[in-house]
Amino acid sequence: MALQINHVTKRFGEFTAVDSLDFTIPEKEMFGFLGANGAGKTTTFRMILGLLNPTEGQILWNGNKIGYSSSSAIGYLPEERGLYPKLKVRDQIVYLARLRGMNKHDALTELEYWLNRFKVPEYLDKKVEDLSKGNQQKIQLIASVIHKPSLLILDEPFSGLDPVNVEMLKEAVIELRDRGTTIVFSSHRMEHVEEMCEHLCIMHRGKPVVSGKLREIKRSFGKKNVAIHADFDLSFLDGYEGVTKVKTVTEGRIVQVTGEDIAQNILQDLVPRGFVRKFELEEPSLNDIFIERVGAEYE
Repeated sequence: MALQINHVTKRFGEFTAVDSLDFTIPEKEMFGFLGANGAGKTTTFRMILGLLNPTEGQILWNGNKIGYSSSSAIGYLPEERGLYPKLKVRDQIVYLARLRGMNKHDALTELEYWLNRFKVPEYLDKKVEDLSKGNQQKIQLIASVIHKPSLLILDEPFSGLDPVNVEMLKEAVIELRDRGTTIVFSSHRMEHVEEMCEHLCIMHRGKPVVSGKLREIKRSFGKKNVAIHADFDLSFLDGYEGVTKVKTVTEGRIVQVTGEDIAQNILQDLVPRGFVRKFELEEPSLNDIFIERVGAEYE
């Protein structure tokens, strides 16, 4: 069954944190939430978890409202870290797993699997405060998945991590999805959502400004990017008809065009001017779509 968010609004006094959110998150898929700080992502997550009640609308998982009876089927990685720094990893994870209804033996078996998966088996008896930020994040993720949840909510899971740890955690999250877990995650990083999610929602000031299937969102945007690397001056592109944006990069220009016919015109004008090392037509990025729809630089 899917996670259904039906016409959900959340107000705090006069302030509307989430405004008319309405979509379905498919089962066994990864769904991405995008938006700047204050867009309403975390508030939405807290409503999904049952920590906040919607002012209007309802949220259903497997056709039922989420409550204490369904909490053991849900995993949550909050943006604010919630580990006990003085506890050893073993004691920390077993304690949290027991709260989810697991016995100690099963919890330790699963913990050892994940520590080996993250190439840190020696951390079993280390205190959380003695670990680096990246390794604490691995333990935090283990805490959210130790009980093998059917629904996993990850709030900014990759923030502040170095590229090696980002890749390691991304691989783990993809593995969980492939095992059948429905995953909802938020990120400031467009490329993470673009790489991992088939469906997504972009929120701005509590409202969904774009939602649906990634492929269809890109197709409906209309515009495309052309990456051009050449050994001659490309400044003539700055005022070119059909070019909506020009970005100068070290080796040339990336131009946004209104359609493939404009890209063809540019190519015809480039060829007589000299050697073109690269001419590549690309789909619009999520960053392009976000900036146009929200109308501001992305954080």
